[in-house]
Amino acid sequence: MKSRLLGGIAALVLAIIGTALLVVYVQGADARAAQGLEPVNVLVIKESVPAGTKAEDLNKFVQVEAIPQAAVPEGALEGLNDQSGKVTSVALEPGEQLLSSRLVDPRELVPGTVPVPDGLEEVTFLLSPERILGGRLEAGDTVTVYTSFKSEDGMPADATVPAEIKGWKQSTGLLFHDVLVTAVQKAAPDTKKSGSNDGSGTTDSGIAMPNGSAFITVARSDADAAKMVFGAEFGTIWLAKQTDTTTKGDPPVTTFGGLY
Repeated sequence: MKSRLLGGIAALVLAIIGTALLVVYVQGADARAAQGLEPVNVLVIKESVPAGTKAEDLNKFVQVEAIPQAAVPEGALEGLNDQSGKVTSVALEPGEQLLSSRLVDPRELVPGTVPVPDGLEEVTFLLSPERILGGRLEAGDTVTVYTSFKSEDGMPADATVPAEIKGWKQSTGLLFHDVLVTAVQKAAPDTKKSGSNDGSGTTDSGIAMPNGSAFITVARSDADAAKMVFGAEFGTIWLAKQTDTTTKGDPPVTTFGGLY
């Protein structure tokens, strides 16, 4: 009887010790897991940022968010105080954490250009001033691309033509939104041309008159670049500069019949 009592007491003590050890282990596991979940304040992109944007202008594009430490990559920035004078080396998209490697000294970039976003390629077009805002486009601008075509009388009968433009010899359509201009090459202003009494070559509003065509280089995927090359080769291209508040619609192809 006495031995059974002692055995029961021993079993109870062992059970208590085992439970205590289990609790300690679980608490330790929770603590180890919590170490990786400790929140860290970092800057996160809230609006698309074009390549070449100055660090001083980034405040309106970013917000501070608390993110688990385990999900924060090396080089994530908590603020912009030490980034003065730098520019973004690539375009940044909403949801990205702002990394120090994305900000570089502008002297590292080729003058008059912005970096090409990962996965894209550059293609250049020679466009007349009226097709590029009178020559006022600059590297870093984002544009909408339009193409116009005039069908030839000898076009094959089996040529693929959208139903809405069949029967019309002219058409204009929106090709792409959000096309990044990476470089603009144009002739230096001709100050000898007089557009005002002082011979400065400017209009009354002070905007210089264009004096020639320019090479416009854009960054796009290979498939999109092929479409732009086709538009330039067999039709004409027009570029419209986008702003932060530009509304991006999906207009139908415009023909003479649909114009009015």
